[in-house]
Amino acid sequence: MKIVQAYCIVTCPGRNFVTLKIITDAGVYGIGDATLNGREKSVVAYLEDHVIPCIIGRDPHQIEDIWQYLYKGAYWRRGPVTMSAIAAVDTALWDIKAKVAGLPLYQLLGGKSRSAVMVYGHANGNDLAEAVDAVGRYFELGYRAVRAQAGVPGLVTAYGVAKGKLFYEPATKGQPEDQVWSTEKYIDFVPKLFEAIRDKHGFDFHLLHDVHHRLTPIEAARVGKSLEPYRLFWMEDPTPAENQEALRLIRSHTTTPIAIGGIQHYPRLPRPHRKSAHRLCPHHRGPHRRHFALAEDRRAR
Repeated sequence: MKIVQAYCIVTCPGRNFVTLKIITDAGVYGIGDATLNGREKSVVAYLEDHVIPCIIGRDPHQIEDIWQYLYKGAYWRRGPVTMSAIAAVDTALWDIKAKVAGLPLYQLLGGKSRSAVMVYGHANGNDLAEAVDAVGRYFELGYRAVRAQAGVPGLVTAYGVAKGKLFYEPATKGQPEDQVWSTEKYIDFVPKLFEAIRDKHGFDFHLLHDVHHRLTPIEAARVGKSLEPYRLFWMEDPTPAENQEALRLIRSHTTTPIAIGGIQHYPRLPRPHRKSAHRLCPHHRGPHRRHFALAEDRRAR
Protein backbone atom coordinates (compact mmCIF):
# COMPACT_ATOMS: atom_id res chain seq x y z
CA MET A 1 0.00 0.00 0.00
CA LYS A 2 1.27 3.48 -0.93
CA ILE A 3 0.19 7.06 -0.31
CA VAL A 4 -0.90 8.51 -3.65
CA GLN A 5 -2.57 11.77 -2.69
CA ALA A 6 -2.89 14.21 0.20
CA TYR A 7 -4.55 17.59 0.49
CA CYS A 8 -5.83 20.14 3.00
CA ILE A 9 -9.45 21.05 3.59
CA VAL A 10 -9.96 24.53 5.05
CA THR A 11 -13.54 25.19 6.04
CA CYS A 12 -16.10 26.56 8.52
CA PRO A 13 -17.78 29.99 8.60
CA GLY A 14 -16.37 32.54 10.98
CA ARG A 15 -12.96 30.93 11.42
CA ASN A 16 -10.77 28.26 9.85
CA PHE A 17 -10.53 24.59 10.67
CA VAL A 18 -7.87 22.61 8.81
CA THR A 19 -8.19 18.91 8.00
CA LEU A 20 -5.54 16.85 6.22
CA LYS A 21 -6.79 13.98 4.07
CA ILE A 22 -4.35 11.25 3.01
CA ILE A 23 -5.43 8.77 0.32
CA THR A 24 -3.80 5.43 -0.56
CA ASP A 25 -3.68 3.41 -3.77
CA ALA A 26 -6.06 0.92 -2.12
CA GLY A 27 -8.72 3.62 -1.83
CA VAL A 28 -8.42 3.80 1.95
CA TYR A 29 -8.09 7.32 3.32
CA GLY A 30 -7.36 8.88 6.69
CA ILE A 31 -7.99 12.33 8.11
CA GLY A 32 -6.08 14.36 10.70
CA ASP A 33 -6.70 17.72 12.34
CA ALA A 34 -4.14 20.40 11.47
CA THR A 35 -5.89 23.41 13.01
CA LEU A 36 -3.59 25.91 14.74
CA ASN A 37 -5.89 28.53 16.21
CA GLY A 38 -5.25 31.94 14.70
CA ARG A 39 -2.44 30.67 12.43
CA GLU A 40 -4.31 28.05 10.41
CA LYS A 41 -3.08 29.05 6.96
CA SER A 42 0.53 28.83 8.07
CA VAL A 43 0.04 25.12 8.71
CA VAL A 44 -1.70 24.71 5.34
CA ALA A 45 1.30 26.25 3.56
CA TYR A 46 3.72 24.08 5.54
CA LEU A 47 1.79 20.92 4.69
CA GLU A 48 1.37 21.74 1.02
CA ASP A 49 4.93 22.96 0.41
CA HIS A 50 7.05 20.89 2.79
CA VAL A 51 5.19 17.80 4.03
CA ILE A 52 2.82 16.40 1.42
CA PRO A 53 5.52 16.11 -1.27
CA CYS A 54 7.60 14.08 1.20
CA ILE A 55 4.95 11.44 1.97
CA ILE A 56 3.68 10.66 -1.52
CA GLY A 57 4.75 7.11 -2.43
CA ARG A 58 5.46 6.07 1.15
CA ASP A 59 3.93 3.12 2.98
CA PRO A 60 1.17 4.52 5.26
CA HIS A 61 1.66 1.68 7.72
CA GLN A 62 5.15 2.91 8.61
CA ILE A 63 3.76 5.54 10.94
CA GLU A 64 6.74 5.83 13.28
CA ASP A 65 9.24 5.97 10.42
CA ILE A 66 7.29 8.74 8.70
CA TRP A 67 7.00 10.71 11.95
CA GLN A 68 10.76 10.48 12.57
CA TYR A 69 11.47 11.41 8.95
CA LEU A 70 9.26 14.51 9.03
CA TYR A 71 10.64 15.63 12.39
CA LYS A 72 14.32 14.80 12.08
CA GLY A 73 14.70 15.12 8.33
CA ALA A 74 14.07 18.86 8.27
CA TYR A 75 16.69 21.43 9.21
CA TRP A 76 14.16 23.44 11.28
CA ARG A 77 12.48 21.49 14.06
CA ARG A 78 9.67 21.99 16.55
CA GLY A 79 7.47 25.03 16.67
CA PRO A 80 3.66 25.03 16.63
CA VAL A 81 3.36 25.13 12.84
CA THR A 82 5.70 22.21 12.25
CA MET A 83 4.27 20.07 15.02
CA SER A 84 0.66 20.77 13.99
CA ALA A 85 1.48 19.57 10.49
CA ILE A 86 3.29 16.44 11.66
CA ALA A 87 0.50 15.64 14.12
CA ALA A 88 -2.07 15.82 11.32
CA VAL A 89 -0.09 13.31 9.27
CA ASP A 90 0.36 11.05 12.29
CA THR A 91 -3.37 11.08 13.07
CA ALA A 92 -4.37 10.43 9.46
CA LEU A 93 -1.99 7.47 9.19
CA TRP A 94 -3.39 5.92 12.36
CA ASP A 95 -6.87 6.40 10.89
CA ILE A 96 -5.78 4.45 7.80
CA LYS A 97 -4.24 1.68 9.87
CA ALA A 98 -7.43 1.26 11.93
CA LYS A 99 -9.60 1.13 8.80
CA VAL A 100 -7.38 -1.50 7.19
CA ALA A 101 -7.43 -3.56 10.39
CA GLY A 102 -11.21 -3.23 10.62
CA LEU A 103 -10.98 -2.08 14.24
CA PRO A 104 -11.58 1.15 16.14
CA LEU A 105 -8.27 2.90 16.65
CA TYR A 106 -8.43 2.60 20.44
CA GLN A 107 -8.29 -1.19 20.04
CA LEU A 108 -4.95 -0.90 18.23
CA LEU A 109 -3.62 1.24 21.09
CA GLY A 110 -4.46 -1.26 23.80
CA GLY A 111 -8.24 -1.09 24.14
CA LYS A 112 -10.44 0.90 26.49
CA SER A 113 -9.35 1.55 30.06
CA ARG A 114 -12.26 3.82 31.03
CA SER A 115 -16.00 3.68 30.53
CA ALA A 116 -16.20 7.46 30.11
CA VAL A 117 -13.95 10.51 29.82
CA MET A 118 -14.37 13.63 31.93
CA VAL A 119 -14.38 16.91 30.02
CA TYR A 120 -14.62 20.47 31.26
CA GLY A 121 -16.46 23.58 30.16
CA HIS A 122 -15.16 27.15 29.92
CA ALA A 123 -17.20 29.27 32.32
CA ASN A 124 -16.42 32.95 32.29
CA GLY A 125 -17.92 36.34 33.00
CA ASN A 126 -17.10 40.00 32.80
CA ASP A 127 -17.20 40.15 36.59
CA LEU A 128 -17.32 37.82 39.58
CA ALA A 129 -21.12 37.45 39.65
CA GLU A 130 -21.33 36.60 35.95
CA ALA A 131 -18.60 33.98 36.28
CA VAL A 132 -20.27 32.34 39.29
CA ASP A 133 -23.56 32.14 37.37
CA ALA A 134 -21.78 30.77 34.29
CA VAL A 135 -20.35 27.91 36.37
CA GLY A 136 -23.91 27.01 37.38
CA ARG A 137 -25.04 26.93 33.74
CA TYR A 138 -22.38 24.35 32.96
CA PHE A 139 -23.69 22.18 35.80
CA GLU A 140 -27.11 22.37 34.20
CA LEU A 141 -25.53 21.09 30.97
CA GLY A 142 -24.12 18.09 32.85
CA TYR A 143 -20.48 19.09 33.28
CA ARG A 144 -18.70 17.87 36.41
CA ALA A 145 -15.55 19.93 35.78
CA VAL A 146 -15.49 23.63 34.94
CA ARG A 147 -12.72 26.07 34.18
CA ALA A 148 -13.52 29.47 35.65
CA GLN A 149 -12.18 32.82 34.38
CA ALA A 150 -13.48 36.30 35.10
CA GLY A 151 -12.83 39.92 34.38
CA VAL A 152 -10.59 41.56 36.97
CA PRO A 153 -11.90 44.75 38.63
CA GLY A 154 -9.99 47.75 37.31
CA LEU A 155 -8.96 46.03 34.05
CA VAL A 156 -10.86 46.45 30.78
CA THR A 157 -10.06 43.00 29.40
CA ALA A 158 -8.85 39.71 30.85
CA TYR A 159 -7.61 36.42 29.44
CA GLY A 160 -10.22 33.68 29.25
CA VAL A 161 -13.28 35.93 29.12
CA ALA A 162 -15.35 35.19 26.02
CA LYS A 163 -17.30 37.67 23.96
CA GLY A 164 -20.30 35.30 24.05
CA LYS A 165 -21.94 33.24 26.78
CA LEU A 166 -20.41 29.80 26.09
CA PHE A 167 -18.01 29.97 23.16
CA TYR A 168 -14.44 30.86 24.04
CA GLU A 169 -11.52 31.07 21.61
CA PRO A 170 -8.10 31.78 23.18
CA ALA A 171 -6.28 32.43 19.89
CA THR A 172 -8.50 34.80 17.93
CA LYS A 173 -8.06 35.43 14.23
CA GLY A 174 -6.54 38.65 12.96
CA GLN A 175 -4.24 40.94 14.90
CA PRO A 176 -3.51 40.24 18.59
CA GLU A 177 -5.59 42.25 21.02
CA ASP A 178 -3.85 44.85 23.17
CA GLN A 179 -4.56 44.27 26.85
CA VAL A 180 -3.61 46.25 29.95
CA TRP A 181 -2.50 43.96 32.77
CA SER A 182 -2.04 44.37 36.53
CA THR A 183 -0.51 41.46 38.41
CA GLU A 184 -1.44 42.98 41.77
CA LYS A 185 -5.13 43.34 40.87
CA TYR A 186 -5.23 39.79 39.51
CA ILE A 187 -3.55 38.22 42.56
CA ASP A 188 -5.93 40.03 44.90
CA PHE A 189 -9.02 39.06 42.88
CA VAL A 190 -8.61 35.42 41.89
CA PRO A 191 -9.03 33.88 45.39
CA LYS A 192 -12.26 35.87 45.80
CA LEU A 193 -13.58 34.37 42.55
CA PHE A 194 -13.08 30.80 43.66
CA GLU A 195 -14.31 31.49 47.17
CA ALA A 196 -17.56 32.78 45.68
CA ILE A 197 -17.88 29.78 43.36
CA ARG A 198 -17.39 27.28 46.19
CA ASP A 199 -19.74 29.21 48.48
CA LYS A 200 -22.55 29.04 45.92
CA HIS A 201 -21.94 25.68 44.24
CA GLY A 202 -20.09 23.63 46.84
CA PHE A 203 -17.21 21.20 46.47
CA ASP A 204 -18.88 18.32 44.63
CA PHE A 205 -17.18 19.08 41.29
CA HIS A 206 -13.80 19.99 39.82
CA LEU A 207 -12.64 23.57 39.35
CA LEU A 208 -9.86 24.65 36.99
CA HIS A 209 -8.17 27.96 36.23
CA ASP A 210 -5.76 29.18 33.54
CA VAL A 211 -3.11 31.71 34.59
CA HIS A 212 -1.72 31.81 31.02
CA HIS A 213 1.96 32.38 31.85
CA ARG A 214 1.39 35.86 33.22
CA LEU A 215 3.15 35.54 36.57
CA THR A 216 6.67 35.30 37.88
CA PRO A 217 7.48 32.05 39.73
CA ILE A 218 7.06 33.53 43.21
CA GLU A 219 3.83 35.30 42.20
CA ALA A 220 2.47 32.01 40.83
CA ALA A 221 3.43 30.31 44.09
CA ARG A 222 1.43 32.94 46.01
CA VAL A 223 -1.62 32.38 43.80
CA GLY A 224 -1.37 28.60 44.16
CA LYS A 225 -1.12 28.94 47.93
CA SER A 226 -4.12 31.27 48.09
CA LEU A 227 -6.22 28.82 46.04
CA GLU A 228 -5.49 25.76 48.18
CA PRO A 229 -8.70 26.08 50.28
CA TYR A 230 -10.79 25.80 47.09
CA ARG A 231 -9.25 22.48 45.96
CA LEU A 232 -8.60 23.20 42.29
CA PHE A 233 -8.24 20.28 39.92
CA TRP A 234 -5.46 22.29 38.34
CA MET A 235 -3.88 25.71 37.95
CA GLU A 236 -2.87 25.83 34.30
CA ASP A 237 0.32 27.36 32.90
CA PRO A 238 1.29 29.55 35.87
CA THR A 239 4.64 30.31 34.18
CA PRO A 240 6.12 29.40 30.78
CA ALA A 241 6.72 25.63 30.64
CA GLU A 242 10.24 25.99 29.26
CA ASN A 243 11.36 27.58 32.55
CA GLN A 244 12.00 24.39 34.49
CA GLU A 245 13.31 25.97 37.64
CA ALA A 246 10.21 28.19 37.87
CA LEU A 247 7.91 25.18 38.03
CA ARG A 248 10.09 23.58 40.66
CA LEU A 249 9.91 26.71 42.80
CA ILE A 250 6.11 26.90 42.49
CA ARG A 251 5.76 23.25 43.40
CA SER A 252 7.83 23.73 46.55
CA HIS A 253 5.42 26.41 47.82
CA THR A 254 1.94 25.10 47.03
CA THR A 255 -0.05 21.89 46.84
CA THR A 256 -2.39 23.24 44.15
CA PRO A 257 -1.89 20.92 41.15
CA ILE A 258 -0.08 22.48 38.20
CA ALA A 259 -1.15 21.73 34.63
CA ILE A 260 1.28 22.35 31.82
CA GLY A 261 1.54 21.75 28.09
CA GLY A 262 -1.31 23.69 26.53
CA ILE A 263 0.90 25.54 24.06
CA GLN A 264 3.92 23.24 24.19
CA HIS A 265 5.13 21.59 21.02
CA TYR A 266 8.00 19.39 22.17
CA PRO A 267 8.15 15.85 20.76
CA ARG A 268 9.35 14.71 24.18
CA LEU A 269 8.35 16.18 27.51
CA PRO A 270 10.91 18.59 28.99
CA ARG A 271 12.16 17.81 32.46
CA PRO A 272 9.82 20.02 34.50
CA HIS A 273 6.89 17.76 33.69
CA ARG A 274 8.67 14.85 35.30
CA LYS A 275 8.76 16.25 38.83
CA SER A 276 7.00 19.61 38.97
CA ALA A 277 3.63 19.17 37.26
CA HIS A 278 0.62 17.09 38.27
CA ARG A 279 -1.44 17.39 35.08
CA LEU A 280 -0.53 17.37 31.41
CA CYS A 281 -2.89 19.16 29.05
CA PRO A 282 -1.30 18.83 25.60
CA HIS A 283 -2.97 20.05 22.45
CA HIS A 284 -2.65 18.11 19.19
CA ARG A 285 0.83 19.35 18.29
CA GLY A 286 2.81 16.30 19.37
CA PRO A 287 2.95 12.54 19.89
CA HIS A 288 0.72 12.21 22.93
CA ARG A 289 1.18 8.45 23.22
CA ARG A 290 4.75 9.24 24.30
CA HIS A 291 3.60 12.03 26.59
CA PHE A 292 1.02 9.94 28.37
CA ALA A 293 3.36 6.99 28.86
CA LEU A 294 5.96 9.25 30.46
CA ALA A 295 3.32 10.98 32.57
CA GLU A 296 2.10 7.66 33.94
CA ASP A 297 5.61 6.68 34.90
CA ARG A 298 6.05 10.00 36.74
CA ARG A 299 2.68 9.85 38.53
CA ALA A 300 1.23 12.75 36.55
CA ARG A 301 -2.17 12.68 34.82
